Amino acid sequence: MTPADLSRAVLHAVRRAVDEDALRAPVPAHVRVERTRPGGRGDYACAVALRLARTAVLPARDVAEIIRERVRGVPGIGVVEVTGPGFLNFTLPDGADRLGTLVRAIGERGTEYGYGDTLAGTSVSFAPVDEPRAQVVTEVVERLLRAQGAEVDARSEGGEALHVTPVPAADRDLFVRLGNDAARWALLRAAPHDRPHDTGNGALLVQRESNPLFRVRYAYARTRALSRNARQLGFTAAHDAYESPGGSDRTVSADRVDAAATALAALLADHPEVLAAAARHREPDRVARQLEAVARAFFDFHDGAPPLPVGDEKPSAAHRSRLALAEAAGTVLAGGLSLLGISAPEVL
Repeated sequence: MTPADLSRAVLHAVRRAVDEDALRAPVPAHVRVERTRPGGRGDYACAVALRLARTAVLPARDVAEIIRERVRGVPGIGVVEVTGPGFLNFTLPDGADRLGTLVRAIGERGTEYGYGDTLAGTSVSFAPVDEPRAQVVTEVVERLLRAQGAEVDARSEGGEALHVTPVPAADRDLFVRLGNDAARWALLRAAPHDRPHDTGNGALLVQRESNPLFRVRYAYARTRALSRNARQLGFTAAHDAYESPGGSDRTVSADRVDAAATALAALLADHPEVLAAAARHREPDRVARQLEAVARAFFDFHDGAPPLPVGDEKPSAAHRSRLALAEAAGTVLAGGLSLLGISAPEVL
């Protein structure tokens, strides 16, 4: 159950309440679901009841209760509570069930995991641009919008103009010097209104951990290597019978493994909302930063819990579960790089 899934479930509940005449208010086009802030209850929170209360002529808590009754029992949602002035708080099932649902969702959508219909019905056209960075940013924004269901028309003089800080004149040969992948990362990693990153010193061509582009692509390549090596050892990832990645022996070490898995899974679960926000705000840099965070979390998870058996160790359910989560991370990395127009080589 991802934030996008929760958003759709709440929206469906609101529509049901309106159809059943339990709620008299316009059905919103989109419902925002966010991670609960520190000190809050549950995993996610939604303030849609506060938005609807005035037109429904009801206290927000009453609106929230109406929605709660219709969203309870949705597969993948554990507990639904109403807190404060009318917030809906969602607690997802714990442990392996939640991870298993996420891994399966990513496996089913592949590199299009995170694509959605949050901007369906929206029609957008951008103004023609000649400046190199503006061209790249506009192209990626168009791709992000299409991935969220928007219709992107041909560029026209009356179209939307993005505010993009151009590259310095001395860096106009960026693609010649750095190549497509490094040049695009340099132009997209900074917010469009900020100066582009690392355009002059060639740091993005260095294959070391300090290079964020290398770290992201190496993380993807590592997930593909894990899958190849697992097949050579005669086992594959667990997608249908996902278990705790820490194993059944609940030791301190196993709990640490589960904590690293949970941190990685949280980023993967947030990926659909990151893509939607990047499209809405015309900010491809959000995707680049998300990929960096996923890569860091993947290596933390991988280094603490090798997905492959070591030495004479036999493949276990925990290994298959770790491999499934690693493959899911690789899928998200590949999909995000594709949206940015950057290649994801399986071997580096």
